[in-house]
Amino acid sequence: MNTVNGLIFKEMLRSGNANLLNHKSEVDALNVFPVPDGDTGTNMSMTFSSGAKDALVCDSEKITDVAKALSRGLLMGARGNSGVITSQIFRGFYQYVDGKDEITTAELAAAFENGARVAYKAIMKPVEGTILTVIREASWYANHYTTENPEITVEEYFARLIDYARESLDHTPELLPVLKEVGVVDSGGAGLLFILEGMKAYLDGKPIEAQEVKEESNYNPALDIENDEFGYCTEFIIRLAEEYVNFDENRLKNKLAAIGESLVVVKDDDIVKVHVHTLKPGDALNIGQRYGEFIKLKIENMQEQHSALTAAPKEETKKPQEKKKYAVISVSAGKGLEDLFKELRCDVVIGGGQTMNPSCESFVENINNVNAEHIIILPNNSNIILAANQAKDILSDLDIHVIETKSIQEGIAAISMFNPETDIDTNIEEMNTAKANVQSGSLTYAIKDTMFNGVEVKTGDFIAMTNKTIVASNKDKLTSVFALLDEMFKKEDAELMTVIAGEDATDDEVNKVEEYIENNSDLEVEVIRGDQPVYSFLIGVE
Repeated sequence: MNTVNGLIFKEMLRSGNANLLNHKSEVDALNVFPVPDGDTGTNMSMTFSSGAKDALVCDSEKITDVAKALSRGLLMGARGNSGVITSQIFRGFYQYVDGKDEITTAELAAAFENGARVAYKAIMKPVEGTILTVIREASWYANHYTTENPEITVEEYFARLIDYARESLDHTPELLPVLKEVGVVDSGGAGLLFILEGMKAYLDGKPIEAQEVKEESNYNPALDIENDEFGYCTEFIIRLAEEYVNFDENRLKNKLAAIGESLVVVKDDDIVKVHVHTLKPGDALNIGQRYGEFIKLKIENMQEQHSALTAAPKEETKKPQEKKKYAVISVSAGKGLEDLFKELRCDVVIGGGQTMNPSCESFVENINNVNAEHIIILPNNSNIILAANQAKDILSDLDIHVIETKSIQEGIAAISMFNPETDIDTNIEEMNTAKANVQSGSLTYAIKDTMFNGVEVKTGDFIAMTNKTIVASNKDKLTSVFALLDEMFKKEDAELMTVIAGEDATDDEVNKVEEYIENNSDLEVEVIRGDQPVYSFLIGVE
């Protein structure tokens, strides 16, 4: 094959998407830290599925139209740093093929190399040893090979591209010491390789089909929680993949019943509509996505709806909303944290964080709804900042400011300094100063054995971390959190320590942590019941 048109490209995307979906758990497992927040595979899969869905419904045989649809779908569906970078790679690809009905092997090679250039430009501080390195090195060497061998086919080009990508991926631990120490390659680069391998599989006449992934249990007694009266009303519609033509509704019902209630599953030809009340909407979406592509989805916080309904009588007519001076949008997980951010004058709290990064589209939708002169976004997670900034770029006609908070603790410090009565420049300066003065610590549990920074970690241990350093690992939760506190007491000129208790932290444990701080430091203590998942305690000192 010497040319690629829109029809061929769509089938390449379908196969690439399926291959990544089939291996997303493997990519998730390539986590530097042995904690239950490895979500690169999930983020990349959801991002690429969003783009592939738009591309596959594009009614055109021209590669320019299909690539444009892909780029737009990836842009809006981008989740996490890896997802945003993937969207930029194929944005650059589209920019090169724009206006072309079909492309030659040489043009295909040039398009991928342009994708690497655009991705690098989109990142303020590119880090080598990541997906960026893999796409840059692989696309450059493959394009160089194509230039020297102008007669090669598209299949031969992809074989070279994948060989170079695999070689580059294998070398990532040499560029990032943290990868080498833990013994893993870069997860984003691995996800990209699965996409490319899937695309080549179609060219080889062996397209990849999405396989049903067996549910794996990550049960930990420390994370047991009681059922809640409310939770999230999760609704979605999927178009079944071709291999699920004989779809069994009961199988999907049984999986969703394990994580939720008020379950309704309705099938009509190749369309399935699902309604479920669950405390874990991300899990419900992951289960549904294994059967096909999302057509529509909606997640609503029923507790918030209940509170709104009981707090004030419903207006018969909705008055036009007057544009206000400020709106603050924050990201967090846990009812307690959601309430706290709203008490601190956040207008919108998007559900998300580790393991459930909100998409660029989610930011765009919420920004459009707030109707404010100045909009401030607090991502509160380093893996969400790129998606927030991408939404800002999409809505460039609005005055949007992203305070690059990398933790919930930084987000609380920043919003605490927000003053709706002062000007925007002062607010941004004060909020950035506040978040920069915070040291963040966390306590979670280990999902694998490893050695990191000289600390031996065993599966099931409670891990104490400050910034990117593991300071303790122990089977006893309080022993680990006390070690974390001892480390954080060392911060100079600190005055306040904030303790945010997770959903698995008991009142007795919280009281003992508070007592330990009071007995071993002169810091003022503030305790918050955040009810966040994954992390038993989040601790900030400022």
